[in-house]
Amino acid sequence: MKIGYSVEGSTDRALLEGLRRRWCPQAQSVEGRVRGTSGISQRREIPNTCRELVSKGAALIVFLRDANEENWRAVLNADTDRCCDEHKHLTVFGVCDRNVECWMCADRDWIAKRTAKETAEFQVADPKAAFESALAITARDRKENEIAELVQDAPLRNWLANRSFEDFYDNLWQKSKEHNCRIENLRERQ
Repeated sequence: MKIGYSVEGSTDRALLEGLRRRWCPQAQSVEGRVRGTSGISQRREIPNTCRELVSKGAALIVFLRDANEENWRAVLNADTDRCCDEHKHLTVFGVCDRNVECWMCADRDWIAKRTAKETAEFQVADPKAAFESALAITARDRKENEIAELVQDAPLRNWLANRSFEDFYDNLWQKSKEHNCRIENLRERQ
């Protein structure tokens, strides 16, 4: 199975890679071109990216982006509306409330322990700087493999406290039933 995706940055790509390794290791990832940031380019690029990834054999297409200062639900709805009807059944849209680092740091105690930092460093509204510092991320070394490994091991059940991650997970859970990926039930008590 091929999973197509379109993301805004390297941390987003690494998060999706970690989820693929964790939930669907037999799948092949296929990256679509990076989407533009203006509303006009996004309206054009979402359908174009879907066509590109379908032509490359993608059975599922995942779009992941940050909401930044916008309401994540409004961004999610706008992106979903930009998708052509012919591709909606193939797509999952994820919009991070603020940024993907908010998902990565949703369990502040775990990420602090994992990176040998103090929990207080991650107890901020926007943990992007703390996350990048903790992983020694630079412009030349985006640490994508390290981030993917973090995601593979992360206590994702705790990430459900972040409503935008919960929505993304719920949509992936539904799509997993249509494909040969057995993603874990994060709502099941152990």
